Amino acid sequence: MQEPLRLFDLMDRRKALAPERAVFSRKEGGEWKKHFIDEYIEKSTLLSYALMHLGVQRGENVALISTGRPEWNYMDMGVQMMGGVLVPIYPTISESEYLFILSHAEVRYMVVESEGLYNKIASIRSQLPLLKEVYTLNPVEGAPSIDELYALGDAHRQPEELQKIKDSITTDDVATMIYTSGTTGTPKGVMLAHRGIILNVLGIKESPGKDWTRALSWMPLCHIYERMMNYLYQYLCMETYYAESIAKVAENAQEVNPYMMAAVPRFIEKMYDKIYRKGEKLTGMKKKIFSWAIDLGFDYDLKGSNRTAWYEFKRKIADKLVYSEVRKALGTNFHMLVSGGASIQPRLTRFFSCVGLDLYEGYGLTECSPLVAVTNSYAPEGRRVGSVGFVLPGIEVKFDPDTHEVMCRGGNVMKGYYKSPELTAEAIDSEGWFHTGDTGYLDKDGYMFLTGRTKSMFKTSMGKFVNPEVLEEKFKESPFILDMMVVGEGQKFAAAVIAPDFDMLKDWCGRHGVTAKTHEEMVADPKVQARYQRVVDKYNGVLGNYEQVKRFVLVTEPWGTENRFLTPTLKIIRKNIAEYYRTAIEELFK
Repeated sequence: MQEPLRLFDLMDRRKALAPERAVFSRKEGGEWKKHFIDEYIEKSTLLSYALMHLGVQRGENVALISTGRPEWNYMDMGVQMMGGVLVPIYPTISESEYLFILSHAEVRYMVVESEGLYNKIASIRSQLPLLKEVYTLNPVEGAPSIDELYALGDAHRQPEELQKIKDSITTDDVATMIYTSGTTGTPKGVMLAHRGIILNVLGIKESPGKDWTRALSWMPLCHIYERMMNYLYQYLCMETYYAESIAKVAENAQEVNPYMMAAVPRFIEKMYDKIYRKGEKLTGMKKKIFSWAIDLGFDYDLKGSNRTAWYEFKRKIADKLVYSEVRKALGTNFHMLVSGGASIQPRLTRFFSCVGLDLYEGYGLTECSPLVAVTNSYAPEGRRVGSVGFVLPGIEVKFDPDTHEVMCRGGNVMKGYYKSPELTAEAIDSEGWFHTGDTGYLDKDGYMFLTGRTKSMFKTSMGKFVNPEVLEEKFKESPFILDMMVVGEGQKFAAAVIAPDFDMLKDWCGRHGVTAKTHEEMVADPKVQARYQRVVDKYNGVLGNYEQVKRFVLVTEPWGTENRFLTPTLKIIRKNIAEYYRTAIEELFK
């Protein structure tokens, strides 16, 4: 069968290959409700008719604010088929950010999921003179719903005109525009063509193996990483289950028994920390067995060079006593975790792979649709710990000889930043190379490794360059550290702001006679300060003198998306954290 050229071609492919299998499932009224391809095509088409009748023009931006659910896909394909451009927006950002994006994208029509989101838009609607209507997915009193759009489309069907538009859309046309999270300034509208996302899907279609059936999706579909994976599931004729929330991922996984799931490193780190905390509560021989099994997992070699008969014998014992319980948390059929958005700790790759949950890693950016490289199961040597894998077919990569910045060129690269030709010219040079801002290298076998961000690196007053992301990743191996930001630009040494894992710390306090009740009391306790000093000393022991964290401060505020300390993909926003803790950071260097 011919490979898809446009994203909406995925629906016809699914109709031809697996018409009887559900495309999406979502929990409604306590039960998982299945949605099939005929409904997918029909409702997407009705939305196309409705938008055409409303006068939405080819190339016009239509906004969508929603968590993952079947209707997200109906809107996506409905907008694409009639030549519009879908602008998906995170449900967790502020009114001021919505105002900027909707104004900049000149949105006239949009769909939001809930009453809370509808009210957010209502509060700024007077400042959006172009905005004509806001429809809702969930029923909201006094608000027009998506059902009205279906009815409008049904009453004004234009099959011949819609077919003409679909036939005229090329793989080079813009399919979507995604606004960056704005970690380094004003959000930018990244224009992505069908070709780039399709290139990603086709580049990784073999990675899951041959037993794919179901996938669990919990990350926001407005992020291109999860969205591309969503298209991959459709290409592979898998059934996509949309989790109720991040808090219910494990519960939902046990209900639907997925084969695979995409995640970000922070989520995987928290999975491990939860396992570790459970083991810490054990006593006697059970605790010794648990610790032994954990260490055995950290020694796991993906290539098998150290997996002797004796090692495999021990692994079987560890599996029966410990690992099997870990796997149960994600159902009875779970095989594959796909990590993206940031680097994953190598020890976690070893541990989860040893447990039987193969951990795959990819590298990319929104501007690259998103993937540049990915680990896979069909390479001669498979995965390599610490590597983000091989560069995808159809993509070129080179490295700046001085800064080691990663540059890529190919069909995956964006068409540019919306209404920002100057910024586009800064990002994509005259030869078509996109400058990623990441640093890295390829080893002799073609595996890509990342070493940091050019914008995150700083120089101390001693003239030494420090790569904070590398240090943060190392220190966060400790279950006591949930988040961390290394600072020291222009200072004599590096220091850190540390956000403790208070679940872990509370357990530790209970076992060591610390009676503090509040988070503030915990971090001020001398025993806790001494415990964190031991953590810092441990990791400083493997670093060069100029990299070592000489001083640190423990903070109690949660680092989340709500206070803009983390991006929607759970990466730290340095400028916001630095500003919030400015006084505390100044104290570190006095």
